[in-house]
Amino acid sequence: MKHRLTDIASVIRSKNAGPHELTLDILFTDEAIYRRVVARQAIDKELICGLYGLDEADIIELIAFDPARAVKITIRRPRVAGDLGETDVYGAQQHAPLLGVTLDL
Repeated sequence: MKHRLTDIASVIRSKNAGPHELTLDILFTDEAIYRRVVARQAIDKELICGLYGLDEADIIELIAFDPARAVKITIRRPRVAGDLGETDVYGAQQHAPLLGVTLDL
């Protein structure tokens, strides 16, 4: 069954993880849905690479964090935070590609 990520996640956000990295957080309220997402590896490196135009080497970490019912992804920033031409120094707008994701659960 297909589910829009925006319908099953309570929080989808991005933030700075230092000048060279961004963290994407996807938090779930429903334990059963969270467990299905993790068990089926519905959010994986292939999905993130496709959404963000990354090579797999640009994904530093992709983990399930059970205490928060969260999937956390750390990626290399395309530009150093605060560098000339960098438009989101706080990394707070980088979650947007996740908003259109549909998962087959």
